[in-house]
Amino acid sequence: MTLGLINANPVVHAKKERHARTDDPHAVDPLDIYEHVRDIRDPEHPYSLEQLSVLSEDSVTVDEKLGRILITFTPTIQHCSMATVIGLCLREKLKDCFPPHFKVDIKVAPGSHADEESVNKQLNDKERVAAALENPNLRQLVEECLYSSEL
Repeated sequence: MTLGLINANPVVHAKKERHARTDDPHAVDPLDIYEHVRDIRDPEHPYSLEQLSVLSEDSVTVDEKLGRILITFTPTIQHCSMATVIGLCLREKLKDCFPPHFKVDIKVAPGSHADEESVNKQLNDKERVAAALENPNLRQLVEECLYSSEL
């Protein structure tokens, strides 16, 4: 790990049991989305977002009528400098998983980050997201979080 971790001793929780899908395979529901994102590795630690309680099943809401998916995540500390990286990971993971007519919003939980408004603005601005992912170092970090075999 890198020196100078922002949260050197995060609380780590056990992984929860996976849920098998038996209903309509074409429906988009919160549990289905959660199953796609729960194993994303935290950018600072060798634990998943689920294990650090950054995400939970309740973090995801879906409005099929309006075609909206909302993921609200809770950084482990209020001044987490990796909040935007976590949001980019969530957005990248969901990019190709669900029908294109769904609008995905990603936000930090209200009151969970010192710079909440700025982080939310960055994560939901297509141009800022695209520009961020053009940075090779940032792109590599996102891919490491998405495709880490450590979990």
